[in-house]
Amino acid sequence: MRLSFDRLASLPAEWAPGMPVEIEGWLYRFGPEAADDYLALVDAPPCCLGCLPREAERRIEVFAAGAIAAGPGRVRLAGTLHELTDDPAGWRFQLREARAVGAPGAPRGVFAGRRALMAAPLLCMALGTTGGCAQTTPAATDAAARDALAGIPTVDIHSHAGRVIGIQRVAERAAFTPVAGPMREGGMAVLCLATVPDAPTHQVTSDGRIRPFGDPAPGELYAYGQTSFQRIHDLAREQGLRIIADAAALAAARGDRPSIIVSAEGADFLEGQIARVAEAHARWTLRHLQLTHYRVNELGDIQTEPPVHGGLTAFGAEVIRQCNRLGIVVDVAHGTYDLVRQAAAVTTKPLVLSHTSLTNAPGPRSRQISRDHARIIAGTGGVIGIWPPTTIFADMTAFAGGIARMVDAAGIDHVALGSDMGGLVGGSAFGSYRALPTLSAALLARGFQATEVRKLLAENYLRVFTQSLA
Repeated sequence: MRLSFDRLASLPAEWAPGMPVEIEGWLYRFGPEAADDYLALVDAPPCCLGCLPREAERRIEVFAAGAIAAGPGRVRLAGTLHELTDDPAGWRFQLREARAVGAPGAPRGVFAGRRALMAAPLLCMALGTTGGCAQTTPAATDAAARDALAGIPTVDIHSHAGRVIGIQRVAERAAFTPVAGPMREGGMAVLCLATVPDAPTHQVTSDGRIRPFGDPAPGELYAYGQTSFQRIHDLAREQGLRIIADAAALAAARGDRPSIIVSAEGADFLEGQIARVAEAHARWTLRHLQLTHYRVNELGDIQTEPPVHGGLTAFGAEVIRQCNRLGIVVDVAHGTYDLVRQAAAVTTKPLVLSHTSLTNAPGPRSRQISRDHARIIAGTGGVIGIWPPTTIFADMTAFAGGIARMVDAAGIDHVALGSDMGGLVGGSAFGSYRALPTLSAALLARGFQATEVRKLLAENYLRVFTQSLA
């Protein structure tokens, strides 16, 4: 029997427990070290480990007969379908003895707009392929891609590079991995390098989602935040990374002298105390603050949990105003649509949504956003960072297509790179800063002009940062 996810909510009368079925969906892997024979099949492309659908009818627990590769496109699985009752992990359906059958379907969300029409004649030139463009060499391709990045402060607006995060790493002051070297090799000038202040309060649950598990003790997140900020400063000192404090320093940054902007993914370290914004600004050179992360905190609601506050709280609005006064970029990534809409009404400076991608129909717990969501950010003059999970974008060409889709939704002046380097649970289509010229080449192949590539990878965030600090 062939089934669809639409039919799972009310199974047909001819179905019986353990009946062989076939069903299409997207495979979801429970982390990079998870077994390839235990996965989830979901009804839409998952963007990250935190957004596995909570609704039981939108996901199936898969026990495979052998290893199944979890790629970026739809797959059809065959197996025996079982309906569960009172499963402690919240599963309703299991597919047992599963195996892949037929050809995978095309991934959803593949950009097919105006830039796709321009891409075909440029693809072999920008990526150095042969065939009709045999005269184009990889060396020339690399030179063209690097020329587009020359003389500008290229920026990744959301990064955790260097193994800078992780509760155990922070506590034990674990060794860093190279950051400055790959940046120099790829020509990446600046990273918005982020702490994760709410890390002590969330965990990966048995169903593969990132969930908060309890309330922090008084002072716990403030103390963890201070240690985390110190770790960023330690990495910068150890690897010779400049710390950017003002717009002039960002404008002057270049790939041969890499720098960082101290950032926080979540304002949980404030613990409801507004004075701590100014403290972090002065003590830690904090210049980029994301309001929420994986915990519904004192500032507002998040995309991956049921809403509690109806969006932005009064304290969240106060924090935005204080950031506007002090000169700190306000980042609304992970916030709900209502939070973003309300933040746009409060702020006097552009907003940033540092890492996401566009989808036509975001799930109720998805980290991806709609066109309307994107246009709120653009309406403030802000910037949206596109991230590269391989569950969404299989490779650099697809990633460039995702950037192009957001450009068509929000405008060329409102899109940037937000790689979440070192923070993605699964694979990344942009896994090293050495690959920045490859991304530049893929964008050129997509039909962007060199001037537009410069906006996407440098100038858009420079404008927002400059306006935020003015």
